[in-house]
Amino acid sequence: MALTARLNTGETLGDRVMKVDHAGEHGAICVYTVQKWFARWRAPDMLDELDSFLAHERSHRARFGAELTARGLRRCRSYYLCGLGGLILGGFTGLLGRNAIAATTVAIERVVLRHMREQFAALDGVDQGAAHALQQIIREEEDHHDRSAARLPINSRWRRIIEPLVSVSTETVIWIGMRL
Repeated sequence: MALTARLNTGETLGDRVMKVDHAGEHGAICVYTVQKWFARWRAPDMLDELDSFLAHERSHRARFGAELTARGLRRCRSYYLCGLGGLILGGFTGLLGRNAIAATTVAIERVVLRHMREQFAALDGVDQGAAHALQQIIREEEDHHDRSAARLPINSRWRRIIEPLVSVSTETVIWIGMRL
């Protein structure tokens, strides 16, 4: 999918990317927060990992938020949609347990990493503030993906069920955010 958006008057591609990625990080915080609630009961061995992911996502949201402030921009209209979707997804997958939690992270991060890499390629040399923010965050998102993929059995039923659904949902929210 090409990196395209309907830009508001005076809004650059870097502005739009920062807004959408800020909203996405908010959604990720909601996913991990609710998964953590259920993990206390369903996957206590994942609590430290979820805490680590949650700390990263909060840092990412703050970084994108600082970019928005520096640019004099308001957050994306999809911010609350991402949060609500994250709460629902986190609750559903957290209730299902460790493999569903890991499959969700793998699916979300696969889509997010592809988008962030496309965004970085489009913005590098054009909007260095946005490109630099993305470059630093990509490394931690790769870590989330890789750690969750290592935890998830290859033949997991949750991988077969959750990954396609979460991937399509994540793509849809990004598409909507880029156009709002």
